Amino acid sequence: MRIGRDRAASWTFAFGGVRLTLRGYRHRYLRTAAAIATGVLALPCASLAADLPLKARAAKTVYDWTGFYVGGHFGYGDAGFGPGTNPLPLQGAGLPHSATGLTGGYQLGYNRQLANRVVLGVEADATFTSPLDVPAHERAPAPFNTTIDYVGTVRGRLGYAFDRFMPFVTGGFAWGHTHINVNDADGITELSPVGHYQTGWTAGLGLEFAVSGNWSAKAEYDYVALSRRTYDLGGFGMANVNVDPRIHLFKLGLNYNFGDTPWMAPVNGKTKLPESGDWNVHAQTTVLPQGYGPIHSPYASPLSLPGGGQFQATWTTTAFLGARLWDGGEFYFNPELAQGFGINGTLGLAGFSNGEAQKAGAPFPKIRAQRYYLRQTFGLGGEQEEVPDAPNQLAGKRDVDRVTLIVGRFAVGDFFDGNAYAKDPRADFMNWAMWSSAAYDFPADLPGYTRGAVVELNRKDWAVRAGLFQVPDAPNSDVLVFKTGGAVVEFEERHSIFDQPGKLRVGTFYNSGNTANYRQVVAIAAANPALDINDITIANQRDRSKYGFYVNLEQQIVKDVGLFARASWNDGQNQILSFTDIDRSVSGGLSIKGSHWGRPDDTIGIGGAVNGLSDAHRDFLAAGGTGLLIGDGRLNYSPERILEAYYAWKLNSWTTMTFDYQFITNPAYNADRGPVSIFSGRLHAEF
Repeated sequence: MRIGRDRAASWTFAFGGVRLTLRGYRHRYLRTAAAIATGVLALPCASLAADLPLKARAAKTVYDWTGFYVGGHFGYGDAGFGPGTNPLPLQGAGLPHSATGLTGGYQLGYNRQLANRVVLGVEADATFTSPLDVPAHERAPAPFNTTIDYVGTVRGRLGYAFDRFMPFVTGGFAWGHTHINVNDADGITELSPVGHYQTGWTAGLGLEFAVSGNWSAKAEYDYVALSRRTYDLGGFGMANVNVDPRIHLFKLGLNYNFGDTPWMAPVNGKTKLPESGDWNVHAQTTVLPQGYGPIHSPYASPLSLPGGGQFQATWTTTAFLGARLWDGGEFYFNPELAQGFGINGTLGLAGFSNGEAQKAGAPFPKIRAQRYYLRQTFGLGGEQEEVPDAPNQLAGKRDVDRVTLIVGRFAVGDFFDGNAYAKDPRADFMNWAMWSSAAYDFPADLPGYTRGAVVELNRKDWAVRAGLFQVPDAPNSDVLVFKTGGAVVEFEERHSIFDQPGKLRVGTFYNSGNTANYRQVVAIAAANPALDINDITIANQRDRSKYGFYVNLEQQIVKDVGLFARASWNDGQNQILSFTDIDRSVSGGLSIKGSHWGRPDDTIGIGGAVNGLSDAHRDFLAAGGTGLLIGDGRLNYSPERILEAYYAWKLNSWTTMTFDYQFITNPAYNADRGPVSIFSGRLHAEF
C-alpha cells in the first residue's frame, strides 16, 4: 500500500493497481448519500420512475486464472532422514543451517478456472538445496553424512478464485536424489559420495496473488515424503544405513502467465493487468562447456592441469528482482542456481579460462542468494538522464549529479573495474585475466561475492566511488568476516577523443586478512626440510595486508569498434586471499560489432593478457607451495601468456551463442608444461 499526496493537496491511497484519493472517497460518499436520499424520496413515485430509461452499470472485469505459466521460487526448508543418518548442514544465509538450507528452483503448470470460480491445475517443479555450511560441519564431525540434492514433484492443484487472490491445496507424486558422503578419519573431508534416487508423495497448500502485468506471486508450503532406501556401507567398514527422507519446504515464488494460447501473441499486446513501474523481473541462463586435448606435462600435482586433457561444463541460472521502495530507494535480490565444474575443478591456471566456473562447483544445482542490496540515490539537482529497464536497474529518471549509497551483498565488480568491452564472461571474454584487473585480489567468497557498502559521487564528466567489504576468514574460504576487511577507491574520467567516447578508471585497494608471508614460509621450510611447506603456510597465517592499484581504459575507435586495456599490480608479499594467483597483469584487445558485415548484434573479440608473480611468490611455488588455483610442486618460472578470441552470434533478441578459443603458454607460470589450447562454447539467454 502506498500513501502520498496529489497535486491538489488531497491524500492518495494506492494498493496494487487501484488508486483512490480522500477527495475521491468524499465524492464517492456524497454520490452514495445522494443516491440513498433520492431512492427514499422516489419511493412514492416508483411506478413513474419505472417508466424512465435506465443506464446499465458497466460489468466489473474479473481476473481469469486460466492459462499456462512458468516461474521460479526461493525459500527455506528442513529435512530428516531417519535415526543415525548424520544430516549434512547446509547454508541458511542468515537463517539457521539445516538439512536443506535455502532452497530454490523453478516450476511450470496450467490452470483452468471454471464458471463457479473453482480453479483446477497441474504443476511440475524442481527444488534445489544450498551449499555446505563449512563451520557447522566442522563443529560436528562424523564418519559419514547424509544429504538431499534436489526434490521434484508433479502435482494437482485445487484453488478458489477471489478475483486476484487464489488460495489452493496441492498434492501428488514426488521424487528426489539423496547421497551419503563417506568421510576421512577427520570426520569432515569427503572421500566417496554414494547416491540414489527415491520416490514418494507430496502435499501442501498456498496462496497466489495476481500482482501486475502477467505476473502472479505465491507463498506455499509443501511436505514431501520419499520412500526408504538402504545404503550399503559395508565396503567402508560401516553398517548399512536406512535413509527415509521427510522434507518441509517453504516457498515464495513468481509466475509469468501466458494465457490459454501461449503460442499466440496477446490481443492488442495487452497484459492481464496493468504493468507496474515500481518493480521488475529479469533472468539469465548460461551454459558454458569447455575442453582441451593432451598437453606436455612432465610432472603434475592435483592443482595442475591434467596432462591427458579434460572436458567440463558449467550452468548458471539467475533471477534479477528489483523493487522501488521510496523516492530514490531501491532493493535488489538475485537468487542463483549454479551447477558443474571448471576444468580440473577450477584449478591449474592463474588466468582461469571460464569466468562462470566457481571455486565451489557441484554435480547438482546449488542455490545461493548471490545479491541482496539496498541502493539509495540522492539527487543533487540539475540535468537529468533516462535510466532504461535492465537487470538490477529500474526504469526512470535520475539526476546526473548524484550521490549513491549501496549496502548489502554483491560482487565488487558490480560497481568497480567496469569496462564496456571486457567485463561479462556471460557475454564477452571468458578468461579471468581479460574481464578483470587480475592482480586486484578483490574480497569474495568462493562464488565471488561479498558483503559491504559502496558510496559514489557522480558528475557529468567524472565519478569517484569507494567501498568497504568483508573478506574471507582464510584464503579460498567461503566464510566472510568483518574482523578484517577490504577497501577500494576508484576514480573514473569520461572523455572524447576525435568525437569518440572513452573512459579511464584508476583504482587503489587495500585488504587485511588471515594470510601467510611467502618469505617467512620459505625460510622455515628451508630450515626444517622434514616439514611440509603447506602445513607451514597454514601455521604462519595471521592478520596481514595486501595493497595495489589498477588502471582500466575503454575507448571507442570508430562506431562499433572499441579498444580496452588494463594494468594491475599488488605487492605480492603475502598470500592471495580471494581471487587468483596473480601479482601483476596487463591485458588488452578489441571488440568489433557485426554492423560491418550485416549482423549488427554479433560481436568479435580478440585480446591478450600477460600475468606475472613477485619474486617471493615465485620462490614459494618453486619450493612446493600451493596457491588458490595453482601449484605444480615445482616451478620453472615464466610469465603466463593468454590469447583469446571469440565470436558471439546473436540467434534472436534474447539468445546468443558464442564460440571461443584460448591459447595459453606457460600455464600456472611453468615453462615445463603446456602450452594448452582451450575450446569453448557458450549459450546465453536473457529475459
